[in-house]
This record gives sequence, structure tokens and C-alpha cells, in this order.
Amino acid sequence: MRAQDIEKLVSVGRPVIAPDGSFTVFAASRPDLAANRAVGQLWRIDLPDGAPRRLTRGTADASPRLSPDGRRLAFVRGDAKGVAQIFVVDAGGGEPVQVTEAPLGVSDVTWSPDGESLAFTARVPEKGRYGSVEGLEASAESPRHITGIRWHSNGLGYTQDRPAHLFIVPAPATDSEPAYEPAAAVRPEGVEAPRKKLVPAAATQLTEGTASHFGAVFTGDGAELLTVVDEIERDRRDLRSRLVAVSADGSGQREVLGREANLTLNDLFITADGTIAVLGDDVGADGIDFIAPGVSLWLLEDTGPRRLTDPDTIDLGEVGSHIGEVGEDFLVQDRSRGRVRLLRITRTGEITELIGGDVEVNGHAAAGQRIVASVSLPASYGELVLVDGGAMRTLTAFGAGAEASGVAAPQELTVQGRDGYPVHGWVARPAGEGPHPVILQIHGGPYATYGIHLFDETQVLVDAGYAVVYCNPRGSAGYGRAHGRSIRQAMGTVDFADVIDFLDGAIAADPALDGAHVGVQGGSYGGYLTAWVIAHDHRFAGAIVERGFLDPISFQGTSDIGSFFGDEYVGTDAAAIARQSPMAVVDQVTTPTFVIHSELDFRCPLEQATRYYMGLKRAGTEAEMLVFPGENHELTRGGQPRHRVERFDAILDWWKRKLPVGG
Repeated sequence: MRAQDIEKLVSVGRPVIAPDGSFTVFAASRPDLAANRAVGQLWRIDLPDGAPRRLTRGTADASPRLSPDGRRLAFVRGDAKGVAQIFVVDAGGGEPVQVTEAPLGVSDVTWSPDGESLAFTARVPEKGRYGSVEGLEASAESPRHITGIRWHSNGLGYTQDRPAHLFIVPAPATDSEPAYEPAAAVRPEGVEAPRKKLVPAAATQLTEGTASHFGAVFTGDGAELLTVVDEIERDRRDLRSRLVAVSADGSGQREVLGREANLTLNDLFITADGTIAVLGDDVGADGIDFIAPGVSLWLLEDTGPRRLTDPDTIDLGEVGSHIGEVGEDFLVQDRSRGRVRLLRITRTGEITELIGGDVEVNGHAAAGQRIVASVSLPASYGELVLVDGGAMRTLTAFGAGAEASGVAAPQELTVQGRDGYPVHGWVARPAGEGPHPVILQIHGGPYATYGIHLFDETQVLVDAGYAVVYCNPRGSAGYGRAHGRSIRQAMGTVDFADVIDFLDGAIAADPALDGAHVGVQGGSYGGYLTAWVIAHDHRFAGAIVERGFLDPISFQGTSDIGSFFGDEYVGTDAAAIARQSPMAVVDQVTTPTFVIHSELDFRCPLEQATRYYMGLKRAGTEAEMLVFPGENHELTRGGQPRHRVERFDAILDWWKRKLPVGG
């Protein structure tokens, strides 16, 4: 797989299914180099045996939501200015009708139970900001007065001056007569001017104030909407959520779940009988115990939240994880050993696996006993599958293009570490006897995981002739909470040992791997651990430190998660922080190092890279730096496609110079 082949990586979004199970709709998207953006449309499959067909033809249509009767489809599409708005189309296809004109876009779209309204959240700009005054440039805006401990977010920018609020808007009929712009004319006496129809219709704002609101779920009678309130703290971070019910007529709100429950809420769901289910993590009474979050399925009952799943054995914290319903039971996604399976959970906590094996479930929907799911597979970035009373069946073939370009099949491996701890991971290598130079690849997070899905980062290196070794060291997700929490205030200890032991074990197990010629690279937490590795192990011919967490001290006041991340992971004691800081040992690095970062990264801010780069230079270590304009922390996953290819080109050039194949 070459860098340009990212165009063949089709991702499949969370599907929806008709109430009678007769069809499903989903969004598919991919990077496009010519358009230099992600492009995609909505697709429909008539179940059980229909062929996929493109339902819409927008540039980047996403987030489909079916009306309760299954006849209309709401989705998100960029308007003439590229701002995400709600559109509604007949579920069988046709011309979409624009519903909203939110100046900063919409999210969290949901239908009312009677199908007459749509609710959504949208950021509301402070007067005089973000184009709310025509002709006023951002540089001419008034200064921002900040009194809280949070003010910005990666991929967004400033947040306090554009809180997200809850709205409701009438849902249009897709066969209604379109709007007509009245023409200027002198009309005969008695002939009225045509009245312009208000399409999009005016939306009603249901919440006010400086707090933001996330999620929107109607109660069964449509009288209220559940939403999570996010208030910016003045003194210290508090990750505990407040859940409120907002009257759909705007008459007020009531609290459903307070901070005293100690839960951070990730998803909301209301069953047909009115039961409220949530995915939530118990962050403790201090509100910041987030490491290896114990995300569980909870039911909100009169006596308080009741946990249905054990977070030590079931990990429901995968990004994008959500709750579904099948019969009276729930559907959830469980992350385990590089896979994500789909589980059915009864209200008494009994668990049945519905989709398992070598698969990563990304989203799901059910009608009756018929279940559809978007998945990633070892040879495909995204497909849609069906479970209909039997085994899983794949309904799409989006992975055929990537597979045709050449995909190396990784080999799974478990290595016993120096302290006897098992380290699980994979080795992907080119064909042939070798010896192949080896690159140790380290994931971000740290509470994240390498998985079995087709991964462009690995495949591009293998295509260039490198064997890639990658694992899930202690601190990673998918191996129980104790595994994830083992590096709390001990970063650079057992995690460092695990990646080195796995590298040594992989090389010892395969004579095709050239242990005399090795490199190391990683991003985010992987950038942290790469920087830590090269300060303590000098065998590597080169290193790539990308978007790294490199200086915990400056991270506190610059990162969008700086108010709590470092305090929990490395502590607050100065000596303890120094013992875990790559910046504190930068003068020990002798490995040639390539530092890669994005200009608008507010998660691991650019100053983390520039200060580390200058530390290498001042120590006399060979170093280069590459900075991408206009990109944030998500460059490798959601950046401009041309930048993603240029990044791959720069990485391959670095390894060609420092770790040449056949050299």
C-alpha cells in the first residue's frame, strides 16, 4: 500500500435501520486527493439481499437519522458556505430539503417521536465573533476575558465565546412545494406578491447561558429532551456530568442526574418503555480519576444509577461507542485485545456476544432481531455487515480497492516481558526472507490500542520494505483496567519495558527481522514514549517523535486537556514530574530525531515540539522538524489528504536516509 492509496480507505459510519428492518442507510467516506478533503455520501441497502446504492450525491453527507416511521431521512451536509446543516430527504432518495441555517453548524441530530420536529445542538457565537458581524476580521475582534480553567479545544479553537445550545425545528415534508424568491415587479391591482416560504424554518433555542450542551435524546412522549450540561470551571477541573431534561416547548428544565453521581457520560439512550440508559465512567468524588476509564452501561433508576457491566472485564470506552436496543435488551461495543465485539446485555446484566472474532465494530443498529453494524476488518478499513438470526454476513465490498493495492497480513504475537508480564501485539513484514530493517511503532493514548483493522501507518512502511513491530504495552486499553492504570504516575517505566521487550522478542522469533538495523516512531503518547525510549536506549538508527506529550510542565497551561491530564498521569510533585519527563532527559538523546507536529494542535501544542527540538539541537543531537500549517492533533486520521501524503513522503524519506532498506 502506497501513501496515495489512502484514497482507497473507505470508512463506514454508524448505520440506521428502518423500523421494520426492511432497509438500512449509512454514510461512507474516504480521503480524496483532488478535492483535498474527505468526501462521502449516504448509501442504502434493501435487506436482506439488496445491493448497496448511493442515496445522496453531496460532497460530504454524514450522520443519517431515520424518522420514526422510516419514511424520511435527516442527515448533515455542508451548505453553500461549507457549514454543516441538517437536510431531510425521502428515505428512498430524491432532492434533499435544507432545514437549518446555524452559523457555526449543527450536531447531535435527533427526531421527535411523532416525526414532526428535529432537535440538535449548535454553537452560538458571541456577538461580534466568528463572522456574526459582516466584514469584521478575527484580528479586529475584541479581546477575550478568560476566568475559567478551560478556553479552547483541539480541532475547534476558543470555546467559551461560542457555547453549544439545544435547538428544536419543525421537520419538513419532503414532497412539499419548494420556496420561491419573490420577483421585483409592478403588479396589477388586487394581485398580491408571492410570500416567501421560510425554508429553512426558524429554529427555537431551548437553552441559554455560558454552559454548553451535548447530546439530544427525546423522551418517549416528546415532551422533553435529555442533554448533558458542560460548565467551564473557575478553579479546578471536574469531569463529572450533569444530565438535564429540557422541555421541548422551552418552558424550563429539570435535573435528571447530578454531579454527586460521579459519572462522566459518554452516551444517552431512552428505551421504548422510557428507561434511561447511559454509558458512563465513575471518575470519583474529586471528578478527575479518568485514567483507564471504567466506562459501564448504567440504568438510571429512582434509587440512583445501577451498573449493568463490570468495567474490569468489559471495556465500553471505545471512541464512538454507543447504546442500541434489541427487544428489551441493549447493544454495546466491547474493546478487547485489539478487537471490538458487539454484545447484547439484558437488564439483569447477562451478556451474549453477537459479533466477535477478528473484527472491530464501529457502530450498530437493530430492528426486531435484525442487526446491522459498521466494522473494520484485517483487509478492509470499513464495511457494513448483517446479523439476522445467524452468522455475520458482509453486505459491502469497500475494502476491495485497498486489498488490490497490496495488504500485508500482520502476525499476532505475545512476548513474555522481563518481569514475566505478557505483552501482546503484531508484526507486519514484507514478503521474502529478509533481513528486513525493523521499525518499532508506538500508539497514542496512552489508553488506546492497536487493533486488527487495516492500518495505513503500518502498511505504507511495509510496502517500503520495513518490518513493523507494534504492541499494546501496559497503559493501553483492551486488557482490563489494571493494565491501563499501571502507568498512573509511573510513565516511562513498565510501558517502556514492554515495548522494548516486545521488540526484542519479535526479532528473536523471526530471522527475517534485522535486529541490527532498527528505528522507532510514535505519535501523541507514542511520541512521548518514543522520546523516552531514545533517551534510555541508544540502539536506534533514527526516531520520529510526532505530536508528542513531551513537557508535562508547560502542557499544564497550553493543552486543552492540560487542566487534568498531567496531574493524573505524572502527578503534581516537581521531582516526580521530572522523573517522567522526556524534556528533562533530552540531553541524553544521541539518536537522530525527526520531530513532526501540526501548527494548530491544541491537544499537544506546538510548543511541545519546538522546545523539544531546540533541546535536541542544544545537546548537539542531529534533529529535523516538520510543521504542518492548518492542521491539528488529528492530522494522521482526518487531516487534509495532500498533507497526509506529504507526511508519509517525509517519513519515508527520513527512513531512507537513516534506515535504508538493503543498507
